[in-house]
Amino acid sequence: MAEVRYEAASRIYPGSEIPAVNALDLDITDGELLVLVGPSGSGKSTALRMLAGLEHVNEGSVWINDIDVTLKPPQDRDIAMVFQNYALYPSMTVGENMGFALKQAKVPKEERAERVAEAARILDLVPYLDRKPKNLSGGQRQRVAMGRAIVRSPQVFLMDEPLSNLDAKLRVQTRTELADLQARLGTTMVYVTHDQVEAMTMGHRVAVLKDGILQQVASPRELYKRPKNRFVAGFIGSPAMNLLDVERTEGEFRLSGELVELTSEMAAAAAAIDGTTFGLGVRPEHLKFTSDDSGIAGEVSVVEALGSESFLHVKVLHEGRDEVLVVHEAGDTQFGRGDHVTISVDGPVHIFAPDGESV
Repeated sequence: MAEVRYEAASRIYPGSEIPAVNALDLDITDGELLVLVGPSGSGKSTALRMLAGLEHVNEGSVWINDIDVTLKPPQDRDIAMVFQNYALYPSMTVGENMGFALKQAKVPKEERAERVAEAARILDLVPYLDRKPKNLSGGQRQRVAMGRAIVRSPQVFLMDEPLSNLDAKLRVQTRTELADLQARLGTTMVYVTHDQVEAMTMGHRVAVLKDGILQQVASPRELYKRPKNRFVAGFIGSPAMNLLDVERTEGEFRLSGELVELTSEMAAAAAAIDGTTFGLGVRPEHLKFTSDDSGIAGEVSVVEALGSESFLHVKVLHEGRDEVLVVHEAGDTQFGRGDHVTISVDGPVHIFAPDGESV
């Protein structure tokens, strides 16, 4: 187990003036499962590869257990990495694949067999030890790749979108197994994904990156309830937070003509910021349909009926232009496409300053 630390670590690829990872400062505690998440090109995989020693660190440093590993080769960092494409040897059995790194390290045969058997037991792979990868399902192959990492007993596990090749149902099942495995082993894990649902359900903490810059690192609950800026607010949550530009007039904010109530602390913070145009955010579950004509008038354009819940996309007129608000309803819904409805805010709202920072 280990602590990991990035200190102003940057990676600039040849031919580019813009860092892929820009002055990353991040502390990962011993035994933590930290998820790096962000859209394509955000620098999350590059940051992971910098920790693995697969990418050069142009500026700053990377530390494992208070040892500067910035210039150390991958084999001297005591890490194990699981890739998206499994990278299994097709000519070897499951057991041979899992024990190959130990064989290369000249670990005695008996010890090697014991460690492979233990990892196979943890991952429910005992019946498949003599099979070749081509005779396994995608989920089983991914478990073999994880088993190959486990047998090495590394200080840090690095996972680079390991579930992205699996179908939706198997991905949900495997991420649950992976989170449980990490908890049982207690090994520090850095996990990269572009799937924010995966990040929110697995991570002890989640680090959100955009354009190589760390936007916020916090627990999933903190990210959801108190996003640091407009980007995090729009990225975290499924469906995403409703975000609209609003004008401040006479100290008040209005959404499609309706007054939005703010807490006294939020109102005071907004009043202290120069500017008249702010961002207003409200989660789909904090909007509700009203039974009378009071509220925000709109027309249902799309209904996503998921059985246990429904998401309705409602077109409203805001600041003289059409906008869409997503409304969450528990269970089934009585509304259909083309229905005229009224909406009110029934929960906390978020105000973002002109520079995008949360008020």
